[in-house]
Amino acid sequence: MLDHFTHTPRVAYLSMEIAFHEDLPTYSGGLGVLAGDSMLSAADLDLPMVGVTLVSREGYFRQHLDSDGCQTESPETWDPSQYATRLPAKTSIQLQGETVWIGAWLYELKGHMNGCIPIILLDTFVEGNSADNQALTHHLYGGDARYRLKQEALLGIGGERMLRALGFTIFRYHMNEGHSALLISELLKQYRFSSENMRNSEHSSDIPRVKRLCCFTTHTPVDAGHDRFDYAMVEAVLGEEVDLNTVKKLAGSECLNMTQLALNGSQYINGVAKKHADVSRDMFPGYRIHAITNGVHPHRWVSPSLAEVLDTYLPGWCHEPELLRNVDGIPNDALWQAHQLAKKSLISHIQEQQKTTLQLELPILGFARRMTSYKRADLLFSDIDRLVQIAERYPFQIVLGGKAHPQDHEGKHLIQQLHIVAKTVKNVLPVVFLENYDIAQARQLIGGCDIWLNTPLRPYEASGTSGMKASINGIANLSVLDGWWIEGCVEGKTGWAIGGVSPSENGNDALSLYQKLEQQVLPMYYDRKLDWVQMMKTCIQKNGTYFNSHRMMRRYVCEAYL
Repeated sequence: MLDHFTHTPRVAYLSMEIAFHEDLPTYSGGLGVLAGDSMLSAADLDLPMVGVTLVSREGYFRQHLDSDGCQTESPETWDPSQYATRLPAKTSIQLQGETVWIGAWLYELKGHMNGCIPIILLDTFVEGNSADNQALTHHLYGGDARYRLKQEALLGIGGERMLRALGFTIFRYHMNEGHSALLISELLKQYRFSSENMRNSEHSSDIPRVKRLCCFTTHTPVDAGHDRFDYAMVEAVLGEEVDLNTVKKLAGSECLNMTQLALNGSQYINGVAKKHADVSRDMFPGYRIHAITNGVHPHRWVSPSLAEVLDTYLPGWCHEPELLRNVDGIPNDALWQAHQLAKKSLISHIQEQQKTTLQLELPILGFARRMTSYKRADLLFSDIDRLVQIAERYPFQIVLGGKAHPQDHEGKHLIQQLHIVAKTVKNVLPVVFLENYDIAQARQLIGGCDIWLNTPLRPYEASGTSGMKASINGIANLSVLDGWWIEGCVEGKTGWAIGGVSPSENGNDALSLYQKLEQQVLPMYYDRKLDWVQMMKTCIQKNGTYFNSHRMMRRYVCEAYL
């Protein structure tokens, strides 16, 4: 079954979440979507890779919103047998003194160009495990710290053991964020007793060899996003599965810092934008941290109507995104009509879901991402009177979306506040909040809106791939200068910057946002339609050709894997 995958040495890509199929809830947001785009490009480029993740049978969660914006959650259950193939191999790990058996499913991720990447889904819902242990791979980011530690051990330690059990030969391990960093502990054990005379040596762990095998991508400049576990819990949960003395040397003496473990166990380390690499070097001084700016998968994210136009005028663009540099050869009417079709599709989707009718002739401003405080979803509504005045002069519409983590009460309150605002301004400014925002809705919104808004607190936006998805659809960004937008912004040509680059600008962003919206963005949309369409072309030409996952994966191959 796996022979056509195991005969070639491969790069193992370990990620707690991978959005490998838009209908399956094996992701929570940007990290998983990026992982899915990475694997899709790997398939398109026929790269020798294998993805490893948890099966997440009950997903992240399905978001439910009542009329007041109160969020509740329910499991989003899926059956892996309907999409993947059960593999015969099993491996095990000791967790809290119990043997936990790990099974696996094979999902064959087919690219647009007939390539295929195996995705191994780790599953503890197997015979022989207790009910609690069977549920360890059910919930993505569910449970308490102990549950999280067990999941990360399953991914890092169990993932490596499963790859060996299945017969894979791995020449490089790529840790997508620190969740899989216990892989390093497992590799150190594997390479400890390489010869009999090393058996009793305290220096028997071959750290340099392990480092040569590993590369690590850090994704978050937010300190709270880096997992830490108390060593008393680590010892109770993992016992002899890890060499605690060695781990403490690599992961910190006070607690198991998964990011520090990954940093010290990897030869190649990178951030996901040039600015993010700078921020990461400040966070983790003494490490050589490279920058490989993220990208998005072209075929996955371009709207069907625009893809049809690109297929006609620029055949092969989805495999060679650099061909998008020739977008000027597409007639303006063809590009505009393709966008209008995508916009009609979004309006129909909203009408069907919420019985709210938006207007095709009015510009739509889109904002959708995880609902947490530093994303500042409420910045646009800082001054309601000013916002209403702008809408009275230049009518527009707003579509929002995003989930708050079940334990993020501040994020949940933010969603409620946005619903209150929507009711307050509804007679002048239509505001729609999409329930249970996912890949399918993201494709609708990103392709169908006219302006993409992003307002994070600097410097907490590591990259921001939603803006890249907008750009490759010809959608202008109106965004804070952070993450990728520092690299992608050509003022008035690919969109507009909110404020400057320095974090000291954070307090002035609302004023800058209103000024740009009223004085530049909306006047261009209403009064200079030819300039607007040219800007759409420039977005595709300058940003679509570069901020794509084909370019990103080629850089990983050249700089991290080889």
